[in-house]
Amino acid sequence: MKISNQVVDELILRELGERLARVRLERNLTQAGLAEQAGVSKRTVERMEAGGVTQLVNLVRVCRALDLLERFEVLIPEPVASPVAQLKRRGKERQRASSAKAATAPSGKWQWDDKS
Repeated sequence: MKISNQVVDELILRELGERLARVRLERNLTQAGLAEQAGVSKRTVERMEAGGVTQLVNLVRVCRALDLLERFEVLIPEPVASPVAQLKRRGKERQRASSAKAATAPSGKWQWDDKS
Protein backbone atom coordinates (compact mmCIF):
# COMPACT_ATOMS: atom_id res chain seq x y z
CA MET A 1 0.00 0.00 0.00
CA LYS A 2 1.23 3.47 -0.82
CA ILE A 3 0.99 5.80 2.16
CA SER A 4 -0.44 9.23 1.33
CA ASN A 5 -2.43 12.05 2.91
CA GLN A 6 -5.66 10.50 1.66
CA VAL A 7 -5.19 7.29 3.70
CA VAL A 8 -6.82 7.18 7.14
CA ASP A 9 -4.61 6.90 10.22
CA GLU A 10 -5.68 3.36 11.09
CA LEU A 11 -4.61 2.02 7.69
CA ILE A 12 -1.29 3.83 7.90
CA LEU A 13 -0.61 2.34 11.35
CA ARG A 14 -1.51 -1.13 10.08
CA GLU A 15 0.78 -0.72 7.04
CA LEU A 16 3.67 0.52 9.18
CA GLY A 17 3.14 -2.39 11.56
CA GLU A 18 3.22 -4.89 8.69
CA ARG A 19 6.41 -3.31 7.36
CA LEU A 20 8.05 -3.53 10.79
CA ALA A 21 7.02 -7.18 11.03
CA ARG A 22 8.53 -7.93 7.59
CA VAL A 23 11.82 -6.25 8.56
CA ARG A 24 11.86 -8.17 11.84
CA LEU A 25 11.31 -11.46 10.03
CA GLU A 26 14.00 -10.62 7.44
CA ARG A 27 16.39 -10.16 10.34
CA ASN A 28 15.23 -13.55 11.71
CA LEU A 29 14.05 -12.05 15.00
CA THR A 30 11.13 -13.19 17.09
CA GLN A 31 8.80 -10.63 18.61
CA ALA A 32 10.24 -11.47 22.02
CA GLY A 33 13.80 -11.09 20.72
CA LEU A 34 13.05 -7.72 19.14
CA ALA A 35 11.29 -6.57 22.30
CA GLU A 36 14.32 -7.50 24.39
CA GLN A 37 16.75 -5.74 22.04
CA ALA A 38 14.53 -2.65 21.91
CA GLY A 39 13.87 -2.52 25.64
CA VAL A 40 10.09 -2.73 25.24
CA SER A 41 7.57 -5.39 26.13
CA LYS A 42 6.61 -8.17 23.73
CA ARG A 43 3.06 -6.87 23.90
CA THR A 44 4.28 -3.48 22.62
CA VAL A 45 5.88 -5.15 19.59
CA GLU A 46 2.69 -7.16 19.00
CA ARG A 47 0.59 -3.99 19.22
CA MET A 48 2.86 -2.10 16.84
CA GLU A 49 2.86 -4.90 14.28
CA ALA A 50 -0.94 -5.12 14.49
CA GLY A 51 -1.25 -1.39 13.74
CA GLY A 52 -2.16 -0.39 17.28
CA VAL A 53 -1.41 2.92 18.92
CA THR A 54 1.93 3.17 20.69
CA GLN A 55 4.21 5.83 22.12
CA LEU A 56 6.68 7.53 19.81
CA VAL A 57 9.58 6.52 22.06
CA ASN A 58 8.64 2.85 21.50
CA LEU A 59 8.75 3.34 17.74
CA VAL A 60 12.20 4.90 18.06
CA ARG A 61 13.43 2.02 20.22
CA VAL A 62 12.11 -0.63 17.86
CA CYS A 63 13.53 1.17 14.81
CA ARG A 64 16.89 1.46 16.56
CA ALA A 65 16.89 -2.28 17.30
CA LEU A 66 16.05 -2.97 13.63
CA ASP A 67 18.75 -0.48 12.48
CA LEU A 68 16.17 1.75 10.78
CA LEU A 69 16.78 5.09 12.50
CA GLU A 70 18.72 6.53 9.55
CA ARG A 71 15.52 6.29 7.51
CA PHE A 72 13.96 8.95 9.73
CA GLU A 73 16.20 11.44 7.88
CA VAL A 74 14.19 10.70 4.73
CA LEU A 75 10.89 10.71 6.60
CA ILE A 76 11.46 14.05 8.32
CA PRO A 77 14.38 15.87 6.69
CA GLU A 78 16.12 18.78 8.35
CA PRO A 79 14.43 21.99 7.13
CA VAL A 80 16.63 24.04 4.84
CA ALA A 81 16.00 27.77 4.59
CA SER A 82 16.88 29.79 1.52
CA PRO A 83 20.18 31.70 1.70
CA VAL A 84 18.30 35.01 1.94
CA ALA A 85 16.18 33.72 4.84
CA GLN A 86 19.32 32.45 6.56
CA LEU A 87 20.91 35.89 6.34
CA LYS A 88 17.79 37.58 7.72
CA ARG A 89 17.59 35.24 10.70
CA ARG A 90 21.28 35.08 11.65
CA GLY A 91 21.11 33.19 14.91
CA LYS A 92 17.38 33.65 15.45
CA GLU A 93 16.00 30.11 15.45
CA ARG A 94 12.21 29.90 15.27
CA GLN A 95 10.68 28.50 18.44
CA ARG A 96 6.98 28.79 17.64
CA ALA A 97 4.67 29.07 14.69
CA SER A 98 2.45 32.12 14.56
CA SER A 99 -1.14 32.35 13.44
CA ALA A 100 -2.69 35.10 11.39
CA LYS A 101 -4.06 37.87 13.59
CA ALA A 102 -7.41 39.34 12.67
CA ALA A 103 -7.54 43.11 12.60
CA THR A 104 -10.20 44.49 14.91
CA ALA A 105 -11.82 47.79 14.12
CA PRO A 106 -12.84 50.07 16.98
CA SER A 107 -16.56 49.83 17.67
CA GLY A 108 -17.23 53.55 17.68
CA LYS A 109 -16.12 56.58 19.61
CA TRP A 110 -14.84 55.79 23.09
CA GLN A 111 -15.78 57.97 26.04
CA TRP A 112 -15.09 57.96 29.75
CA ASP A 113 -17.85 56.26 31.72
CA ASP A 114 -19.38 54.97 28.51
CA LYS A 115 -22.46 53.03 29.65
CA SER A 116 -23.49 51.68 26.24
